[in-house]
Amino acid sequence: MSLIKLEGISKIFGFGDASSLALDSISLNIDKGEFVAVMGPSGSGKSTLMNIIGLLDKPSQGSYMLDNKYVARLKPNQAAKIRRDTIGFVFQSYNLLNRLNIINNVSLPLVYKGVSSSRRLKLATEILDRVGISEKEYFYPNQLSGGQLQSAAIARALINNPKLIIADEPTGNLDSVSSMLIMELLTEIHRAGNTIIFVTHNPELTRYASRVVYMKDGSIVQDEVTPYGQIAKTAKLLLRPSLMKSDEDNLAGVSVLMKTIDRIDKTSKTKKQKKSSRRKK
Repeated sequence: MSLIKLEGISKIFGFGDASSLALDSISLNIDKGEFVAVMGPSGSGKSTLMNIIGLLDKPSQGSYMLDNKYVARLKPNQAAKIRRDTIGFVFQSYNLLNRLNIINNVSLPLVYKGVSSSRRLKLATEILDRVGISEKEYFYPNQLSGGQLQSAAIARALINNPKLIIADEPTGNLDSVSSMLIMELLTEIHRAGNTIIFVTHNPELTRYASRVVYMKDGSIVQDEVTPYGQIAKTAKLLLRPSLMKSDEDNLAGVSVLMKTIDRIDKTSKTKKQKKSSRRKK
């Protein structure tokens, strides 16, 4: 059953000669319970698509149905209510308030629902325990590591028990170990029944997705179902140095592994040059 149904969604920024097409007639269905990765180079329209799905922006044209409700043309207060009750957001930069401790950051969405203080703190404690950082509930953001901050941001996204979680580069600021822990946490949340959409440049993270959507120039150019635990076939091409400058590279975007692969290429070339030099001698 579809949770998200987009039909002919386009988004134009600017006017006249200064206008630019960010999304070009996108159609996309996402069923309840899916774990979808979105990949593509910078400027491909990923963030614009996430903003429209998350009701942070409106399409210039097209139809959007969220949980069987048409939501593309809602008034700001109507969109805000659905965002509050249906969608949880996880951002790359965490977006926690430095002046509030972690438990108050996590419980903040409940303030707007009129939940009592004692109830808010109880629910926040339960969620923090679920994501594994309950011992940090009275710490402030500047006292936590990147992984702990992202865990807190995920707890805040879960506090309203949303049907949909949108994670925009949730591991972008994290090291490889913290990234793995965050993706494992999102996997647990997905197994509990949540629908998750996450944006990534890292082919390795497609292991956690059940489906990978590839974007380029404002369009969806490929939609690939992938077995859990395996890197998606198209994303895997980024891990092959011989294809670094191919069309597939442009299709899937710039991987965070590019620098590593470049170093491997340079090392390989240096070794070949040394062997060639020895043979000449």
